[in-house]
Amino acid sequence: MTAPPRWSIRLTAAARTDFQAILRWTTREFGRQQARTYAETLSLAVTALTEGPRIAGARPIDHVAPGLFTLHVARAGRKGRHLVLFRVGSQDPPVIDVLRLLHDAMDLPRHLDEDPPPGRRGS
Repeated sequence: MTAPPRWSIRLTAAARTDFQAILRWTTREFGRQQARTYAETLSLAVTALTEGPRIAGARPIDHVAPGLFTLHVARAGRKGRHLVLFRVGSQDPPVIDVLRLLHDAMDLPRHLDEDPPPGRRGS
């Protein structure tokens, strides 16, 4: 039996900016070692999406935007207060677009970019 294909992950410019801003804040508030630990926590959550959009912990939030999902970074014994906001970019090849990395207390609709992810322009 063949294993299902692994999903590719694309981070938007906003998600990359979020990642850096989170780490700058964590360094300022808690120090470099904690920032390194949290960078690993964030990276592990994003990397987990290579298993696909229906992995354990992924939640559809169609009430915020159609086709949008969240994955909390506090998983697999790790602590964190951020969400990975993502949507399926394509099925062939399988791609997930990570749109933002946002604190779980944020008002999500206020922080979603109006610019569509790569491959969705003009649709």
